[in-house]
Amino acid sequence: MEARTSHSGKKAADSQTTITELMIPSYANFGGKIHGGILLSLIDKVAYACASKHAGAYCVTVSVDNVEFLQPVEVGELVSLHATVNHVGNTSLVVGIKVIAENVKEGSVKHTNTSYVTMVAKGEDDKPVSVPPLILTSHTDVRRYAEAIKRKELKRVSHETMDETKNSWELNEALKILKGQRCIVNLDEN
Repeated sequence: MEARTSHSGKKAADSQTTITELMIPSYANFGGKIHGGILLSLIDKVAYACASKHAGAYCVTVSVDNVEFLQPVEVGELVSLHATVNHVGNTSLVVGIKVIAENVKEGSVKHTNTSYVTMVAKGEDDKPVSVPPLILTSHTDVRRYAEAIKRKELKRVSHETMDETKNSWELNEALKILKGQRCIVNLDEN
């Protein structure tokens, strides 16, 4: 693999983006916690801003991976989303986002989740356009780039495995897998 240090590339630090927003009561669900959808919307916004800064182009979301809410976010907390380009392909970018919630009254800070958003850069004609290479300037940059490659490979293998499984399952095999699960099989025999 060629190490790219071209002057046409951009450093991860050049496009790092942080969005901070106060969590207000209208963002809360019936349990009084912040809706996951509010956080997903903020994740998408910060990913767009970060990817577009790196690409110098309009970017669209292709996938959002690893959204696992580790801790709830409360009304009144300040949520900061820190976005960094972790990997670039020819037209795609993987943006890593770390979400932090801060209770300003208590002075406490908690990491609520980390997500990875794949974006594609688009030109004026709505066709994908090439993005600048990512210049890796730290051990962290190198680790994040390598992890993104590994996650991409694991995702590809997972999709292939599921596709093969879906195409080869017989009803009896599926019923064996369901044995002992919390479901009731009541097949319509028509």
